[in-house]
Amino acid sequence: MRRIPKGLLWVMTAVMGGAVGAGIVMLRSESRTSWSYAAEGREAAAARSELARADYRADDLTTAFRTVAKAMRPSVVSVSTVKHIRPRQGELGRQRARPQVPGQFREFFGDDFPFERFFDMPNPPEGFDQQGLGSGVIVSADGYILTNNHVVRGADEVNVTLSDRRTIAAKLVGTDPKTDVAVLKVDAPDLVPASLGNSDAAEVGEWVLAVGSPFGLDQTVTAGIISAKSRQMAITDYEDFIQTDAAINPGNSGGPLVNLKGQVIGINTAIASRTGGNNGVGFAIPSNLASTIMDAIVKHGRVQRGRLGALIQDLNEDLAKSFNFASTKGVLIGDVLDDSPAKKAGLQAGDIVVEFNGKPMENANQFRMSVAGTPPGTSSELTIVRSGKRQTIKITTDELTDEMATTGPAGAAEESSADFGLTVQTLSPELADQLGYEQNQQGVVITDVDPTSIAARTGLRPRDVVVDVNGKAIRHIRDFREAMAQADTAQGVRLQVMRDGNRRFVFLRSSR
Repeated sequence: MRRIPKGLLWVMTAVMGGAVGAGIVMLRSESRTSWSYAAEGREAAAARSELARADYRADDLTTAFRTVAKAMRPSVVSVSTVKHIRPRQGELGRQRARPQVPGQFREFFGDDFPFERFFDMPNPPEGFDQQGLGSGVIVSADGYILTNNHVVRGADEVNVTLSDRRTIAAKLVGTDPKTDVAVLKVDAPDLVPASLGNSDAAEVGEWVLAVGSPFGLDQTVTAGIISAKSRQMAITDYEDFIQTDAAINPGNSGGPLVNLKGQVIGINTAIASRTGGNNGVGFAIPSNLASTIMDAIVKHGRVQRGRLGALIQDLNEDLAKSFNFASTKGVLIGDVLDDSPAKKAGLQAGDIVVEFNGKPMENANQFRMSVAGTPPGTSSELTIVRSGKRQTIKITTDELTDEMATTGPAGAAEESSADFGLTVQTLSPELADQLGYEQNQQGVVITDVDPTSIAARTGLRPRDVVVDVNGKAIRHIRDFREAMAQADTAQGVRLQVMRDGNRRFVFLRSSR
């Protein structure tokens, strides 16, 4: 049998420590220092006073890093978890111990990271305990702690270890898997909370420190800069990640990302890596988002999200021009759902949202996050551009519930567009019914898309239904043929397309 490289196994064990997996992470026993938690608290207070001085500057990075590290030390905790695995009857000796790593997080560690190879072992008949390790940060004097959902997911026991080595049982107050935020609570005297900063004010290029327990090495501090903001990595449903090159490794999950004023501006969550270790691309949940989620969990026990009931998309240059809109900054309304707040407020497909409650909206994700963060029942103000004119709409959000989706198949007279590489036919009542639409739905259904065509490159595919061409409603093939004949394909054609009941705009431009 090939020998397992010692370092590699340690890395993978630490990975499981960050995600409540089967690996067992042992904290290194270090000799206790003479500092008590109270002494660390006093030292942290002095450091924070230094950071708060009006004339404080971070020109001396060594001093700045050292001061922030002292200020954060009593506020950062190691989070250890235990999940009891007991084999069911008939599975003794057969059930396999599998690492409990969510699929979206496995993707970041890469396909060449052989979890099963090292954890594919028969369970002992009496069962076993999965142990995990992550990080967290104390954010209130009464013991509330922010960490990641994936650190505590499925855990039967959660403990936190303070900087003075005290280990305290923690209560799981609540989690929000859609943002990967979890809130813990501990009862202990004289806790030293960290200060939450304004993540919206953080800028690319700023120095930041990541603090946590990578590989079980508690109170580890690494330095880097903010590399980018507003990253979407398809890890969670709602994300607006801060990207950093500060070293983040397995076990850092849930720990703070801190600016040089000693303020927490993010909760470290994920890394992009092919090996499981740091490659200089880490992601943190913005503190403003984490704080909002925590407040909702503490006050209501769950997160309530606002909903407008409109399908939205980003603007590209061609779509913007087709609406005579001079910028790609804004959010295009692709469709408005029946009996929704958007419908009641008079929002229409083709409207471009430029402000939400006075704040400029640059893209669809920003708008979606802003609406979701608005409590249901709140009256809000939308500034839109419709037919080139700005106007303001009052709208009251309702509560977002689990989204519904519809699906269906396709398939007499057809019309082809050689310029764009698609073939359509009239959407008959029978075909509409097969596709899951009302039988009176009008339009033309795409029956074929040339895989090398412009249509394919813009994401069109068979079963999509075209309902509008350049602002003209499409009822059947004749309408589609006339609209395409009138269009200047070299200048481009705007289609409104329906898929699974949802509408969006697509812009096609011929290269001929």
